[in-house]
Amino acid sequence: MKHYDAIIIGSGQGGTPLAKKLASQGWKTALIEKKDVGGTCVNVGCTPTKTMIASAKAAYAVMHANKFGVETTGYEINMQAIINRKNKVVESFRRGSQKSVERTENLDLIFGIASFVDEKKLQVILNDGGEEEVSAKKIFIDVGTRAAIPDIEGLHDVGYLTSTTLMELQQVPEHLLIIGGGYIGLEFGQMYGRFGSKITIVESSERFLSREDEDIAEEVRNILKDEEIEIITNAQVMRVHKNSEIISVTVKVGDKEKEIYCSHILVSAGRTPNTDALNLEASGIKTNERGYIVSNEKLETSVKDIYVIGDVKGGPEFTHIAYNDHIILYNNLIEGKEETILNRPVPYTMFTDPQLGRVGITEQEARKKGLNIKTATLPMAHVARAIETGDTRGLMKAVVDADNGAILGVAIVGQEGGEVMSVLQMAMIGGITWQEIKDMIFAHPLYAESLNNLFMRLEETA
Repeated sequence: MKHYDAIIIGSGQGGTPLAKKLASQGWKTALIEKKDVGGTCVNVGCTPTKTMIASAKAAYAVMHANKFGVETTGYEINMQAIINRKNKVVESFRRGSQKSVERTENLDLIFGIASFVDEKKLQVILNDGGEEEVSAKKIFIDVGTRAAIPDIEGLHDVGYLTSTTLMELQQVPEHLLIIGGGYIGLEFGQMYGRFGSKITIVESSERFLSREDEDIAEEVRNILKDEEIEIITNAQVMRVHKNSEIISVTVKVGDKEKEIYCSHILVSAGRTPNTDALNLEASGIKTNERGYIVSNEKLETSVKDIYVIGDVKGGPEFTHIAYNDHIILYNNLIEGKEETILNRPVPYTMFTDPQLGRVGITEQEARKKGLNIKTATLPMAHVARAIETGDTRGLMKAVVDADNGAILGVAIVGQEGGEVMSVLQMAMIGGITWQEIKDMIFAHPLYAESLNNLFMRLEETA
């Protein structure tokens, strides 16, 4: 049995850099990966989806080229070429990540499925046959999540798709019904709508994008509605049935049932942690009722010297959070710091077109907490850059402290919404007030320049 200073289970965007950094500090380290280096993000998440979204955006640009004075004679969607391009980008990222790991001294890359046999001991079923046991002083779990499949009558009989399998589909679905109106469902809905599918999104929540302010959610909904995407809220899929090539979906909307007929179903109803194969009971690691690993504010599990990284601990399930997890762990273990995950900013971007970028508190959250706030909104129709580029969809919104001028939260729906949001995230971290942003010099004519105008609105309403 090999003994290591550190074992990392899962080569995601937190596990991989942590393994390399620990090894570079002289720790004898093993990185165990069951399939492909890079984790969900590189292989079936961010990288492939955003690559395909770029193809969908190109189709949308051609579709609307005439308004820019560019005459076109139509276009065709070549799904095989789109998939080939996506696969090429993914393979490039994956190969680069794996080579970087393999070049790192003191780091063993093991391909196989790991499970606990004791507190600090693992059995690894090797992909190339056989098995081995390994142990370590410290173990880090970065195994991620997968699509949660709801218990719906008939669903397993109709050949449903997940975000992973949909991206391998060679043909454009005639009518794609999406179960779940979260960020993943909306990105795929708009993408395949632009590829030529009729799209119906069924969302169980009473309100669309319920975590966002109503004006932000309504703006996104109107953008999707303009692209003929049907969104049904307060709806539960009761059962599905396939007759020949047609799938019949019974949906309960409120207290009434209706039938929807489609060609394909995408299940996008949340995620479930990949903890079921780890045999956590053998180590004493505690999980919550949904199977997510429980940890403290320093990412340590219920067992000393066993830590958790990324989505598998629950909470915000974003790649950048997993990456930040590894920084906290490294700084604490190697640099002797006392960093925690408490009160860290959680920015995110939904990659619909235009994007929704958000960080900090929403207006509805602030009102619920009884904070003394002011809000500023600016339609993208009043943003010079948006007018010049011919896309005025969306709006900017900021929530500020009415007493000291601190920026508390931001939501940007618009082209480069995530980039503009990041400008204000840095302002929030740096303690820059809305008054300072209002008078700041930005290069003209950027989207960010309109932050001047956004915060001028607070003066107008003072």
